[in-house]
Amino acid sequence: MGCGLRKLEDPEDSSPGKIYSTLKRPQVETKTDTVYEYVLLDFSLEGSRPTVQYVSSLCELPQALQPYYTQGYVLTALHPIILSVGRSRSLPFSLLYRAILARPRPSKQAVSMCHSVPMLRVEEWPLPGESLTGDTVRALIDRVNSSARGGVRFIGSVLQQVSGVGNGRVHSPKRGCRSPSHTPPRTPPAERELEENIHSPDLRLLVFFHSWAPGCAPLDSLGCQYHQGALSMRVSRKGQVVSALEADWLELTAAYYRKGWSLVDSFVYWDTPKGEPVPRSLEGLFVYEERSTSPPANDTIVVEQWTVIEGSNVKTDYGPLLHTLAEFGWMLTCVLPTPIIRHDSDGNLATKQVVFLQRPVRNQAAGQQKNQAMSAKSDVSSRSVSRGVTSHASPEELSPSSTGGIGGFPVFGGGYPSALSHLEEGGFEQEEGKAEVTCM
Repeated sequence: MGCGLRKLEDPEDSSPGKIYSTLKRPQVETKTDTVYEYVLLDFSLEGSRPTVQYVSSLCELPQALQPYYTQGYVLTALHPIILSVGRSRSLPFSLLYRAILARPRPSKQAVSMCHSVPMLRVEEWPLPGESLTGDTVRALIDRVNSSARGGVRFIGSVLQQVSGVGNGRVHSPKRGCRSPSHTPPRTPPAERELEENIHSPDLRLLVFFHSWAPGCAPLDSLGCQYHQGALSMRVSRKGQVVSALEADWLELTAAYYRKGWSLVDSFVYWDTPKGEPVPRSLEGLFVYEERSTSPPANDTIVVEQWTVIEGSNVKTDYGPLLHTLAEFGWMLTCVLPTPIIRHDSDGNLATKQVVFLQRPVRNQAAGQQKNQAMSAKSDVSSRSVSRGVTSHASPEELSPSSTGGIGGFPVFGGGYPSALSHLEEGGFEQEEGKAEVTCM
């Protein structure tokens, strides 16, 4: 099977995925007071598919996800599955998006409270220019902070290109997105600059917020502030197309996790301006959330994982590992999609995402010692990754018929055997003074 098929980009690293962490496996598997439950939903903007829900615009997500919100789930991340950046035409499934929802596992003693059900809001922000720039993103973060002062909490964003091929391209929405009813206390200069350039935008940003009824918001969700952090990657290319990437994920995020901040969004400048030399590195910005309370420092897990699409179904992805880590209190906060794409040996389309999870440090003193080692990293052997993440997945285990759903939506990755149970014990050995890394 697959003989004679033209491959797209064949990354230099052929392993199913890599995992970086501040903890060893025994620490990753330590139980916490909080256990999460995840639902992974795929949506298509280009017509109905057998196992994917159709929406004409991502502006319809608040209504589409409402059945889950009534059960205590909330949106934690949203990302396109396929990025066609640097390619001359749109690729299959370039209008396919994934929403990840989470909730703490309900306790028998849990009492229903009004702040347990926020409302999902989405705003459409026109952007100037043909691509993201550092100045544009900083202006966006200023605008996010302005909105946060009005009582909402930033969840994340998705970039849309109205015409042509690009990062997360979608058709123009048939109807406008609803905006939060609050009025920002002031309009910063950066926001005015954005509004002055909305006269025929090429790019639009869909920005997602949570809001609550008056008096019902959790205390730690009020007065959040959002900060930018550097995002730098070394890349390999084939022509204009990114074929592989490498980044010091722990070093990039360590200082922010020590403060107890959460990584909530990312912006990468994938496109190379016309006429400029093709760079060997790419820059961008992470967006971190600082809550009004003083949370403890966080440990982190970063997963570079392939998603394989067979036909119209997701065959392999980060879902099984996510469900396993949920049992140990790990919260997914951000997914960075990449334009790295290839065909596997069976001709299925495969693309890579980078998934970020965090969990409060259980022992603050021990956490301070671990944080001293976070600036270094170590890759995981491909054999350990293969056994731990992808080798046991089957289309039946990932299909809606075996995992169930709510309101007709498929739920991928449920009922999967523990991804940690097949790990090789030898993968957790480390040299004295080296960063602690968990093999998955």
